[in-house]
Amino acid sequence: MIQLRNKETGSILGSISEEDLQFLVDNLEEEWEEDADYYLTRATVDMLKSRGAPETLMKLLERAIGDRDDIEIEWSRT
Repeated sequence: MIQLRNKETGSILGSISEEDLQFLVDNLEEEWEEDADYYLTRATVDMLKSRGAPETLMKLLERAIGDRDDIEIEWSRT
């Protein structure tokens, strides 16, 4: 499994599958090949949803962003 964390606080947001991670990789910009973090805005989360993001991934991202305008997340394999 892959663990997602709030990059600013280090708090664990939850776990996602390899397929969920691949969806993020395919749909979000990476600054380099080994990049393991993403900056998300509400618009980004909406875009991922419109592109057919898995429901479990969407629930996790929507919960992570909460009432904020943006969040930076990072992932690691456990």
